[in-house]
Amino acid sequence: MILNNIRAWFSSSGVTFREAHHEPTRTSEESARARGEELRIGGKALVIKVDTTFRLFVLSADRKLDSGAIKQHFSAKKTRFATPEELLEMTGLVPGCVPPFGPPILPFPLYVDPSVLENPRVAFNAGSLTDSIILGIEDYRRLAEPEVFRFAVAAETP
Repeated sequence: MILNNIRAWFSSSGVTFREAHHEPTRTSEESARARGEELRIGGKALVIKVDTTFRLFVLSADRKLDSGAIKQHFSAKKTRFATPEELLEMTGLVPGCVPPFGPPILPFPLYVDPSVLENPRVAFNAGSLTDSIILGIEDYRRLAEPEVFRFAVAAETP
């Protein structure tokens, strides 16, 4: 189970974190409310196929993806989100509960938008729609070891 793997990894790394058990959440907004955190603290983790390779991209939950920036960064012709079926087959997870980690948690190269690192902490669904973890940003960056580049833009306000 991913949540147990994350707990074990954090514990063995001496990392302090907070867990929140909550009702099932399907959106970043629902998750932020359930955790009692601002939307921007959420780390939205998206599995995206860039040409022929699946990669994991994490952006602040108050931002939206700029797929053009991803295409440009990788000199790629096309990008698309992993389908729910592909995600389940590759990770055992459903959309909305992907944690923001590549190896040793998930088998994907990890990329993080600077919008995530501008916050004091990151909150994320940890392998289920009912379990969240809140982790200090320095610990996240040290453990995750992501490649950082800008691939998110401000979301339009309604």
